[in-house]
Amino acid sequence: MSVQERKARERESRERLIVATARELAEQQGWDAVTTRRLAERIEYSQPVLYSHFRGKREIIGAVALEGAAEMAVGLRAATSAADGPRARVTALARAYLDFAERNPAVYDAMFQLDGGLAFAQEDTPEPLRDAFAALLDVLGEVAGDGVHPALFTEVFWAALHGLATLTRAGRLPPEGTGRRMELLVERLAVV
Repeated sequence: MSVQERKARERESRERLIVATARELAEQQGWDAVTTRRLAERIEYSQPVLYSHFRGKREIIGAVALEGAAEMAVGLRAATSAADGPRARVTALARAYLDFAERNPAVYDAMFQLDGGLAFAQEDTPEPLRDAFAALLDVLGEVAGDGVHPALFTEVFWAALHGLATLTRAGRLPPEGTGRRMELLVERLAVV
């Protein structure tokens, strides 16, 4: 292995460590606890080393968001691949989405609530975000109904799932009703 290859590997390894540490700290204490000083202490590198990888917290949030989007896409596809029939796939998708949001609140915030400097629904949208939307579209596109653009339907269904996830987490909706709300969403919106 050349010196350049070794340095590139070391750089990638440090970046993964920074992102993993930021994610862990955010899940434990919230995003306000994630500072470059705290991250530098935890990973045992200086702040200038951190800044050589990320210009600041915003870029770190974006990196966590991209990692989370990739994980969510894999989880959605895994959940829906075992389901039999369109309604079962939509139900599995909704459940997997809400479960992801509940299990990974800081990652979910990085993806959809915080400014990570990422473009959504534009030409320069990063691939992990495109793939996460595609995982939704693959299932929801088949139940959009006649005359309804599949991507538009997917956006509306996604917005409803996001609303359920964020309102439940904020205590605005009682958590014990989540299953029934999800069922209503599937029954009323998905044309099967």
